[in-house]
Amino acid sequence: MKNQNLAKILYEMGYFLEMEEMPFKPRAYQKVAIIIDALERDIDEMYKKGGRKALEEIPGIGKNISEKIEEYLQTGKIKYYEELKKEMPVKIGELTAVEGIGPKTIKALYEHLRVRDLKDLERVAKQGKIKSLPGFKEKTEQNILQGIAFLKKSKGRFLLGDIFPFVKEVVERLESLKEVEQISIAGSLRRMKETIGDADILVVSKKPKKVMDFFISMPSVVKVWSKGLTRSSVRVEQSFDIDLRVVNGKSYGSALQYFTGSKDHNIAIRKIAIEKGLKLNEYGLFRGSKIIGGRTEEKIYKSLGMDWVEPEMREDNGEIRLAIEKNIPKIIGYNDIQGDLHCHSDWDGGESSIEEMAETARKMGYKYLGISDHTKFLKIENGLDEKQLFKQGKQIDKFNKKFENTGVDFKILKSAETNILNDGSIDIKDEALKKLDYVIAGTHSNLKMSKQKMTERIIRAMKNPYIKIISHPTGRILKKREAYECDLEKILRAAKEFRVVLEINAQPSRLDLNDKNIRRCKEEGVKMIINSDAHHKNQLTVMEFGIAQARRGWAEKKDIINTKSRKQLLEFFK
Repeated sequence: MKNQNLAKILYEMGYFLEMEEMPFKPRAYQKVAIIIDALERDIDEMYKKGGRKALEEIPGIGKNISEKIEEYLQTGKIKYYEELKKEMPVKIGELTAVEGIGPKTIKALYEHLRVRDLKDLERVAKQGKIKSLPGFKEKTEQNILQGIAFLKKSKGRFLLGDIFPFVKEVVERLESLKEVEQISIAGSLRRMKETIGDADILVVSKKPKKVMDFFISMPSVVKVWSKGLTRSSVRVEQSFDIDLRVVNGKSYGSALQYFTGSKDHNIAIRKIAIEKGLKLNEYGLFRGSKIIGGRTEEKIYKSLGMDWVEPEMREDNGEIRLAIEKNIPKIIGYNDIQGDLHCHSDWDGGESSIEEMAETARKMGYKYLGISDHTKFLKIENGLDEKQLFKQGKQIDKFNKKFENTGVDFKILKSAETNILNDGSIDIKDEALKKLDYVIAGTHSNLKMSKQKMTERIIRAMKNPYIKIISHPTGRILKKREAYECDLEKILRAAKEFRVVLEINAQPSRLDLNDKNIRRCKEEGVKMIINSDAHHKNQLTVMEFGIAQARRGWAEKKDIINTKSRKQLLEFFK
C-alpha cells in the first residue's frame, strides 16, 4: 500500500506549501498525489524496474518530485516533508477533516492560538477564541464546532471505497492458496454499506493452520489480535481490523448468511425458521438434530419458502416480505451500465485528457462517455466559460469523427457540470447550454441556506429546459459534512414534472443519493443516473460503488437511465 501512503504525504506537502503561499507548487504536489493514488501498479515495483526514469514517465512527475519519491521509496521518508512539519507542527489530516478548514485557516490558527490538532481546535472553539481572530466570525466558530461534532459521530468508520479494494486484494491472495476451497467477503462489506467498521472474510479449508499462518503474516498486518484454527483477527496498516473465519464446507452457506447480516435481517429470518419448526444458526438449518441446509445460502432461503435475497438488500426494510411473496425486485446488476455521464478532464484541472478518459471508458465496455467539466463560477476548479465550452466541443467532435471513421461504436457526449447560483440561476448562458448533448447542474456553494431557500434554489434550476441532471443532490460528504437542508419531497415532485434526473454519485466520499433516498425516487417514479464524477481515468472504476448504492436502494435497471443504449439515452434527453 505504498501508493496510498506516498499519495497522502505528497498531498499534505501541497497543503504545507499552500500555507507558505508558494505559487503553482501546492497544486503540482496534489495532482501527483491523486495520480499516484489512482495508479493500478505498485509504484515501488515501477521504480525497482525502471528507476527515476520510470517515475518521470508518470504524468505530472518532473525531476523535483521524482527525487522526493525516490527518497521515500529508498528510506521511507522525505526530508523536505519532515522539515515542513517542523516549521508548522500541525496534524494536517486531522484538521482538514473538519468541513471548512483549509491550509490558510490552519496557519492562522497555529500562529495565533498554537492549534496543532483536533483536540486543540475543539478547545479554542469552545473557549470562544476563534471568533476574535482577524478575518474570523462567530459563525465560523459555530461551523467548526458543528464539523468536529460530525467527525466524532463517524469516528471508527471507514469509507467503503477505501476498504473494499484492499480487502478484495487480501481475498485474492488467500484464494491463490491451494488450501483454500471457498472464500467470500462477509459482514457489512458484503452488503456494501457506505461506511465500514471492520472487515470479515469467510473461508472453507481442510488445512486451516496454513491459511491462518499466511493471513497473520501478510506484509500489511501491523498487529495480531488473536490467532486460532477457526478464527484470527488482525489490524492492518490502514487502521482497520480484518477477521478471518474458517468454516466447514457443509456449513459454508449458513455461515455466510449469518456473518453477512444485517443483525435485523438475521433475527427476522430466524423467526421464520422457528415458525416452521426449524432452527437456523451459522452451522446450518436444522429440523431437530438433522441438518436440512447449510452448503449454500440459496438452499437456506429456499428451505424457508423464500426467494434468495441479494446481500445489499438485507436490512429488514421490507425485503423479507417480498422474498416470501416471491416478488423480490430484480435489482440493477454490476454490468448493466452502458456509459458514464459525469466525468472531468484536464480542461478543468482533472488529471486525464478527454482522449485518455474515452479510451479507458471504451476498454470498460462503455458505449458512451459524457465530459462534464466544471463551469466558470468554480474558479478553484478552473471552471470553463462559454468560449472554452465551445472550443472543447470542437475537440470532442474531432474525436467522435475519428471513432466514426474507424468503425468504433463509441461516442463522447458534450456536457458541463454547471453551478446552481444562490438564486437558482445557472452560471452559463442558455445559448451555450443548448449546444450540449445534456447539462448537469450542481450546488457547490452556500450550502448553509435555509431549507425553504435551498429547495426553491434547486427547483428553479430544474425549470431551466437545458438542465437534465442534478449532481450529488443533497451535497453530503461522508465523514465530513451532513447533507444540506432541503425539502426532498418537493424536489422529487419537481424532478418528475420537469423530467430531470437525479444522480447517484459513485465517489466513495459522496455516495449521494443515499439508499433511503434512492428508494424514495423509485417509489415516486423519478429517474436516476449513476455517475463516477471521475477526475482521473482510473477513477472511472468507482462506478461499482454507485451501483452498490443503487442496489441498496432497490433500484432496478429501468430506474437508471445510463443502462439505456446511446440512442435511447439521447432520445430521453430530447
